[in-house]
Amino acid sequence: MISRFFLFVATGFGVGYSPIAPGTLGTLIALPLYYFLSEISSPLYEITLIGFFFLSVWISENAEIFFGKKDDQRIVIDEMMGFLITMLWVPKTTRFILIGFFLFRFFDILKPFPIRRLEKKFKGGFGVVLDDVMAGVYGNIILHFLYTII
Repeated sequence: MISRFFLFVATGFGVGYSPIAPGTLGTLIALPLYYFLSEISSPLYEITLIGFFFLSVWISENAEIFFGKKDDQRIVIDEMMGFLITMLWVPKTTRFILIGFFLFRFFDILKPFPIRRLEKKFKGGFGVVLDDVMAGVYGNIILHFLYTII
């Protein structure tokens, strides 16, 4: 059974309970988390992201069981993970953070190929988190492209 603390983390410190745009609010919660983690030097930052990925999978899987619904909208730790991927190796400026936020939300909502397929192919916590990781990868690629042309 998932503890209250892990449920609190799964719901992005409670924002997942919002009736309006819980995924967007979950991404907003990731902004200070990113700001804090971005101070960690490489490769420790990347190792931390890998650890956070597996923690997100485990928490999401247990939260799914608790809520009794596949990829329940109250689970927003996956949005947090996806945003952290979006911002990987990107300059920490207000401009890139805002662009990264909107790019991640765009890809997470639109779910272009193969994101939706990942969501359906993988069960449990992996299915919950992998589609957001892929949306983060798409956002990250666009941010790096923008960085090279700006």
